[in-house]
Amino acid sequence: MNIKQSPQDNVMVLELSGKIMGGPDFDKFKGEITDLVEGGYKNVILDMSGVPWINSTGLGILITGYHSIKAAEGTMKICNVKERVLSIFYISQLENIFDVYETRDEALKAASA
Repeated sequence: MNIKQSPQDNVMVLELSGKIMGGPDFDKFKGEITDLVEGGYKNVILDMSGVPWINSTGLGILITGYHSIKAAEGTMKICNVKERVLSIFYISQLENIFDVYETRDEALKAASA
């Protein structure tokens, strides 16, 4: 998994790319979220347009990030999810936990509200 930061006012967009499979991805993502929260970014958008696949461990990584941001009284939105990954969200019922948007603009509007 690769992560690219793209700040948008008081919202940090994390552009994720590559498969999210666990292992070293866990420490990388957790460290990224921790640094953002400590740096004052509490509203985060995960742009998953570059993520072709996520497994159950990868889902756990996203859930951990979600809880870290929520504990800091922030929000996490997810956008641009490929159909294959979205189906995994539905199967695991994570679409009930995550705020998922079709586009980055929709997610930014919701995060800024």
